[in-house]
Amino acid sequence: MSTEEYLRKIDEVIAQGPYTDTWDSLCGHPTPVWYEKGKFGIFIHWGVYSVPAFGDEWYPRNMYRKGSRENLHHVETYGTLDKFGYKDFIPMFRGEKFDPVQWAELFQEAGAKFVVPVAEHHDGFKMYASELSSWNAAEMGPEKDVLGQLKAEIENRGMVLGASSHRAENYWFFNGAREIPEADVNDPQYAELYGAAAGPTRDHSNIYDNTPTQEHMEKWLVHTCELIDKYHPKLIFFDWWIQQYAWKPYLRKFAAYYYNRAVQWGEEVAIDSKFDAYVHGSAVKDLERGQLDHITPDLWQNDTSVARNSWGYTIGNDYKKTSDIILDLVDVVSKNGALLLNVGPKSDGTIPEEDANILREIGRWMKVNGEAIYGTKYWKVFGEGPTVVPEGHFTDTYEKNFTSEDIRFTSKGNHIYAIVLHWPEDGEIHIRSLGNDMKLLKSSICDVELLGTDLHPRFFRNEALDISCGRIIEPGDMPVVLKITIE
Repeated sequence: MSTEEYLRKIDEVIAQGPYTDTWDSLCGHPTPVWYEKGKFGIFIHWGVYSVPAFGDEWYPRNMYRKGSRENLHHVETYGTLDKFGYKDFIPMFRGEKFDPVQWAELFQEAGAKFVVPVAEHHDGFKMYASELSSWNAAEMGPEKDVLGQLKAEIENRGMVLGASSHRAENYWFFNGAREIPEADVNDPQYAELYGAAAGPTRDHSNIYDNTPTQEHMEKWLVHTCELIDKYHPKLIFFDWWIQQYAWKPYLRKFAAYYYNRAVQWGEEVAIDSKFDAYVHGSAVKDLERGQLDHITPDLWQNDTSVARNSWGYTIGNDYKKTSDIILDLVDVVSKNGALLLNVGPKSDGTIPEEDANILREIGRWMKVNGEAIYGTKYWKVFGEGPTVVPEGHFTDTYEKNFTSEDIRFTSKGNHIYAIVLHWPEDGEIHIRSLGNDMKLLKSSICDVELLGTDLHPRFFRNEALDISCGRIIEPGDMPVVLKITIE
């Protein structure tokens, strides 16, 4: 199907409704129940950029930027850009050990409820079978329909499949090569992979400057609609550059098409977007490596990674502690958020042992404490304590030294979960939000249970709810959950 034919098909689906490509209509689309209940998902950055495994997943851009660390490394390791361009990594990207069964089993063991592979990153190489471009993993490199194989195994295990598209950024991702005449990006025969390699000439965060061409935006729309038509993902994740003002009509069209197709499928779906690309209420707000400092009644998401330095696999990744990731998960959920945690597989298709160990440790914590996460709602306040969690993008790597006074709340039925972010040595907990002034809780407390034990500790409701657990748990970095039953 040509671009023009697909555009006509998109218009026909939108005309059938029930959603139109207007903000008023799109803001009436509900957030999926599976998303609100699931809370925790796995993001996967796997692509050709895992072959050089240097710097980060922006290696393909930076290798064409004269004098950059990646550029110098590339020339020294692989040769000059007229001899070895990014396309030449594709035959080396074999994925010979890729096992979708093992991946899905690991994600299930971690306690994930949804999985979001990057279907296409900024580099223009698709990780799925496409009729619109031969630059895809089914025809080149691994010669496997990676997304399709993952879909089968993920859904067979009761998890939800999503997909991430970063195709918008392909417009300018390789533009550094325009200053290197001999670079392969400048050869028209590779234009389908490298894109326009045009602007932005200035700040690519400027939402009014550096407008992409109509051709690029129409192809983006068609390629993204092909992705949903072939694989029926229940979540589409977009990276940041689509907040650029010129994209707005195309964003509306995509959402109307996607939401209408989901009605035809009988499925609940969602779009994740950053900043104000989508009008508030028409999609789920996403903060990259970021958190909120307050509760919001609308579901939001923190997408982050097991590594601080990169989303894709690189040699020598700087990994976070598992406890820090779980603490972020708890804080996010207490504020009505979900956590999308990224792993970066190696080019051979194996998930690094460091990534896998983190996921297994999260899974062990979830087996004990998952009832305080899954299917919960936020409580009247997200928590209490002296430690400030800063709001905004790129804030979740800040050092946070939580104390035993730092507590987060979730709720379900007649239970309040008080999640203590740093367990005290003496096992004495004081929860001021549940004190006898009854400002926040006017119900009676009839039981307190320490999850993971048989202990129902003594408690007294004074200025604070004072709970005496003794030394049954050793102090550590992992949060501990108190299940409080009210009448």
